[in-house]
Amino acid sequence: MNYAVVKGTSYILVHARDMVLHNGTTQTTEKVINPNSEYLKKLPNHLRSFEEAVAYLPNQVYIGNYKPEDLDKHPQPWYENPVEGADRFGKYGEIMPEDEFIGLIKIVDAFDLVKLTEEFTNEVKAKLEAHPLMREDLIARLKTGEDLSTIEKLIEEQDAEPLLTDGKLVGCVKRAHDVDENLSAHVLLENLVSKASAVLAGLNLIAKNNINPEDVEYVVECSEEACGDMNQRGGGNFAKSIAEIVGFKNATGSDTRSFCAAPTHALIVAASLVQSKAAKNVVVIAGGSTAKLGMNGKNHVEKGMPILEDMVGGFAVLLGENDGVNPILRTDLIGRHTVGTGSSPQAVMSALVTAPLEKAGLKITDIDKYSVEMQNPEITKPAGAGDVPLANYKMIGALGVMRKDLERAEINDFIKKHGMSGWAPTQGHIPSGVPYLGFAREDILEGNIQRAMIVGKGSLFLGRMTNLFDGVSIMVEKNPGKVEEEKGVSEEEIRKLVAESMREFASHLLQN
Repeated sequence: MNYAVVKGTSYILVHARDMVLHNGTTQTTEKVINPNSEYLKKLPNHLRSFEEAVAYLPNQVYIGNYKPEDLDKHPQPWYENPVEGADRFGKYGEIMPEDEFIGLIKIVDAFDLVKLTEEFTNEVKAKLEAHPLMREDLIARLKTGEDLSTIEKLIEEQDAEPLLTDGKLVGCVKRAHDVDENLSAHVLLENLVSKASAVLAGLNLIAKNNINPEDVEYVVECSEEACGDMNQRGGGNFAKSIAEIVGFKNATGSDTRSFCAAPTHALIVAASLVQSKAAKNVVVIAGGSTAKLGMNGKNHVEKGMPILEDMVGGFAVLLGENDGVNPILRTDLIGRHTVGTGSSPQAVMSALVTAPLEKAGLKITDIDKYSVEMQNPEITKPAGAGDVPLANYKMIGALGVMRKDLERAEINDFIKKHGMSGWAPTQGHIPSGVPYLGFAREDILEGNIQRAMIVGKGSLFLGRMTNLFDGVSIMVEKNPGKVEEEKGVSEEEIRKLVAESMREFASHLLQN
């Protein structure tokens, strides 16, 4: 089969300190239910500076300056042991400060819903002009800014959503309709943040992988947000809105949704589009979520920790036709959590991991690295959710014992060799399988591993439409180095076949 290949990846983070306070659902809910709570009073003292966020090892791993194996070598807790000389720019992407990101939100705004003060506009314009990826046409979209009084009036009289950085009001997002909740300022800010962070991932994908944006023919967007109005609340289309700003002018696209599992679904869709020759180059892309900021903040503050969920995430992946070099995506070996699978951890993992392995005639130990739900354990353990990647690897190891692929005493060694510590922010879909894809491509190209499995899982029941769980997986393998070409039989081959048939027929006549 002429599989699609992974041609490049990008990973970005945005430090969203003020958005934790004003847009994370844990905090906004607390302000309604218990506005004088001790948590809200203590919270500001637990917010990190941009420099602290950049120096946090899991964030450095996410953008590619360090590798997953470096997490186990670094002293813990990671938040108390910053990385010396940490850089906001990495091999795969970057960490953007909140003020620059607010400028980017204005840049991606197509309906003049974002209003920034004149003073802030001038300040952020100078910073974005110095950014290596910001084109002149993007900078021009910042315009000139507004009087602060105009923005204050919009917030007070029209329920505009405030935009703050360093505790200072610098702008707002207007509502787009008087009564449609789907076009409220709150929802529009969520959508603009998702769009802007995806755009940043797209710009980094182009720059970090030397891609011609005009070669991209299709975009699959797979975040957890949904845009539309009262007549089609989740109709989309984020994909084309992102492609427009990034510069994929020859691309069309669509949105894929499946909660946390969506990125792996999107990889399968994109690989299938390439393999079927519907498109030569397809980008899978997603921005992050304001709602998840500070989601476990109460537990972190209670334990005297900084708020580690202060990062909006994003990523992009370019899939293309088989070039004989880049790793292939095995669309014939897909793990599927079907309607009839069941929701027990064993049933889920069997469907996602062992079923495709059995089809391929492989052992569990034949997969060099499993990328599961790669949440950072420093975020989840204090909240009582445990070490999520580790729990997944224990289950995979247990399945290996049941299949007699390894001995029970070998489970810990299996986890160490085939697993990884988590490093991704808890942004729902962002940790689910895809954070390792950039490293997997690099490790396979360098000959360090032969194959990896990307496992995405999701909680469909959150939508209150079904009690079903969700999950899919796909295998990434070393390219065998041969590109199959579909072609008809040549005239010369036909002549040879006819001549051979005539000789056989003549020989048959002579014998009889």
